[in-house]
Amino acid sequence: MATKLRPRQARAQDTFELILETAGQLLGRIGFEQLTTNLICEAAGLSPPALYRYFPNKYAVLKELGDRLMRAQDDEVIAWADAGGLAGATFEERLAKSLAIHERMVDIQRDFPGGLAIGRALRAVPVLQDIRFRSRDVVAAHFFKHMRALYPATDPRRLEVVTRMTIELSYAAIEMVVEEPDRDADIINREVCLLFAHYFATFS
Repeated sequence: MATKLRPRQARAQDTFELILETAGQLLGRIGFEQLTTNLICEAAGLSPPALYRYFPNKYAVLKELGDRLMRAQDDEVIAWADAGGLAGATFEERLAKSLAIHERMVDIQRDFPGGLAIGRALRAVPVLQDIRFRSRDVVAAHFFKHMRALYPATDPRRLEVVTRMTIELSYAAIEMVVEEPDRDADIINREVCLLFAHYFATFS
């Protein structure tokens, strides 16, 4: 699944990005199961050898897209945590901060080309699941550092579990909002953030 070659020349970089942009657009229209490298080439106006120079198969293309989507979300949530996102003087302030980052995560996935299909594939395709697990572990480790500073009297083992649970529940809520657009996104985001705010209020 690894990318075979990273482009260095400007023209090669343009081709590389065209492949990914086209694949993302196709994913948004036809989903992962129907996606093929031939369809990507046809839509992008490229020959198959141009694609295979960089990607051995569609899984490698999706892996690159998945890495980018997860990195975009990870960077945002880590910056939020570093800016004090997990802290707040009042319950209402902590709730508002949590709600803001949840809404931002939803926006990132919705705006990412093929974001819905990529998210589904990262959960459903075994060879791609490690991307999601690595993302969770990176964010959880970062959250743990901040939680230790906020709640120094709490058992670190408990905080390790809490941070991973928090990330998983956040993923689940975001997936509900993105995958079921007819549901009330505002209520889903607010309810899961209320869970977190009340839960963290029990820590000392």
